[in-house]
Order: sequence, then C-alpha cells, then structure tokens
Amino acid sequence: MKGVSSTQGSHTNEQNDVPAWLRWFTWGVAALMFALMALMLLQRAQVVFSASDDEAVTVLEGSGAEIIEPPVSEVNAALPAFEPQTVTRSVVRLANTHTIIPNQARNQVVTYTVQVGDSIFGIAQKYDITPESILWSNYGTLKDDPHMISVGQELNIPPTDGVYYTWKAGDSLDKVSNEYNVDPSDILSWPANKLDLTNPQIADGTDIMIPGGSRPFQQWVVPMAYAPKSGVNKGLSGPGGCELVAGGAVGTGFFAWPAGNHYLSGNDYWSGHMAIDIAAGEGAPVYAADSGVVVYAGAISGGYGNVIMIDHGNGYHTVYAHLSQVSVYCGQSVAQGSLIGLAGSTGNSTGPHLHFEVRYMGGFINPWYVLPPG
Repeated sequence: MKGVSSTQGSHTNEQNDVPAWLRWFTWGVAALMFALMALMLLQRAQVVFSASDDEAVTVLEGSGAEIIEPPVSEVNAALPAFEPQTVTRSVVRLANTHTIIPNQARNQVVTYTVQVGDSIFGIAQKYDITPESILWSNYGTLKDDPHMISVGQELNIPPTDGVYYTWKAGDSLDKVSNEYNVDPSDILSWPANKLDLTNPQIADGTDIMIPGGSRPFQQWVVPMAYAPKSGVNKGLSGPGGCELVAGGAVGTGFFAWPAGNHYLSGNDYWSGHMAIDIAAGEGAPVYAADSGVVVYAGAISGGYGNVIMIDHGNGYHTVYAHLSQVSVYCGQSVAQGSLIGLAGSTGNSTGPHLHFEVRYMGGFINPWYVLPPG
C-alpha cells in the first residue's frame, strides 16, 4: 500500500511541477488552431447580396442546400428614345426596264420584222444605233431609201454602228476597209466575223460586220412638178404636176404647223430622211404651212403615196406625203392654214402620219428650223 501511494503522489507532483507559461502556451496554440479552422469554414461559404434590398443568401458549396433567391422588386427602367437610322449603308440596284435589247453586249446581227407604225428612225432608237447603220446594212432591201420600209419586212439590225456587208468576188480586206473608211484590223478583230487573224479567207457571199464603217449616203429626192427654183426639171415631173404660171399666192416667209399635233410619230430629220413625220391619224386634216401655189397634187412613185407640193414663190417649197385624200388641184392658190388634204398611210408607210418636207432653192431644210415652237 505504501508503494501505490508513493506512485500517485509522484504523478501529482509532476503535474504540479509543469510551468504556468507552458500551460498558457498550449492553450494559445489550441485557440489559434480553432480560429484557423473557423476561418476555413467561413471561406467556404458564399454570401449573396440582393441588388434591390441588400438581403444576403449564404450558399455552401457542395452542400446540396436549396437556394432561396431574394424577392425581385419591379422597376420600370426608362428606355432611350428610338432614332431610326437615316444613313443608307447598302447598295441600291434599280430594276432594268424591259427592252428588246439584251443586257449583255451584242456582237451578232439580229433580224427585226417591221411592225405597223415602225420607221427607220424609231427602230434605230430601239437598238441604240444610227438610222444610217440600218440603211447601210439593208441596201438590198431599202436601197438607202427610208421610204421603202413596209410592214412585214425583215431587216438586219447590226450590233453597233457600221455596215453589214456581203463579200463579193474581187473584194479584199484593203479594198473593203478603204471603201468604208475603217482599218482592216477593225474587220479582222470583230468576234462575230470569226476570221483567222494570220490567214483571213473570206468566201464570196459571206456576210461580215464592218464596225464603225461608213460610206457616202445616197440622197433620195422624190421628183415633183417642174417650177422655177423647185429643183425639179420637166423630165422628172410626176403625173400630178403642172408648170407654174405667172401670178398666184406668195408665201409670208413664216411657217405654221401643217397638222393639229406638234410632235412626231416616226422618223425625225436625219441624213437619210430629209423630213419629219408628224403624228396624224387616218383622216386628220392637213393644212398649208404657208401661202403659195400648188404645183403637185396626186399619187407619185418613190413611196410617198398621195402627195401635195406647194411653191411659196420665195424659193421655199413644202411637201405633204402619205395623204389619204388630196383636196386641192395643181395650179390652185392656197392661203396659209387652209385645208389641203387628209392624213393617211398611202405609199410605203407602216401607219398613218404626215410626212412633211421643207425645201429651199432645191435643197432640203430641217423643218424644225422654220416651224414655230410648240
């Protein structure tokens, strides 16, 4: 018993022998470890604050706890004023109007069938070429005379200004190019001619395009009645003509429109048509453009149909063609504005209109130069 008591007393004495500072140090270390563990737990928590009422919701990562979101307050936010964009930032493409001309460049000659109301001038405008090019490309049909056009004719329409030419025996590139005022290379390089540039061989009867070609133009003067300064001799006088006698009405030198309409329907004045085609329906009245004496009244060859020519006694003559009715006679004096006939489509004409010419001292004057505006 003494042994046991001695052992316990020794243990108690050993505890009492631990210094106080060591015990405090131990408790301090334990407290520090506890604080570190608490801090680690706090770092694993996420605190969410509401933007509207500053309420926070703590979510533990990986805990699987249900997230309770704070109530959302309804706030009507003011939107900025809408201002439409005024600057166009796209490419605008306008639709092509319908024409008989293809959009792509054309290098082939096409065939056109003359319709009612057509004219060489009007057809040329449709295809954006000169009227001369149509006449030069259809010499076998029109003989350079625009009045030879008729409904149902098939005309060659070249792809560009120039001459559509049929190769003849004895022709050569130098000869043809000189005749039509072009360089031989212009003929050789035209794609549709399909010529070998190194050894061009063109068979007789081959049709070729001469782009930019031209030649002296054959002017057509329809013979009228003989009269002093009329430009027509007695041998060329037509059957409706008469020789002018002394006296009779004399013109004023100022011209009035010979029809009610003051616009065109057909050919304008150009090198192959020394007149204007005034719009006038079948049976529309035709008036004397100035005072004078009728020196031709009736039918005539050359495509004019029924025609009237007035000598104004001052070097001027006026011609009215394609009439459906002639209301004056040869040798009759007429006053400016008096009825002389009715418009029509006689002769070589594709539709009713008034072919009106002004001649001075035997030559042609553009009617636009002497007619009043409007």
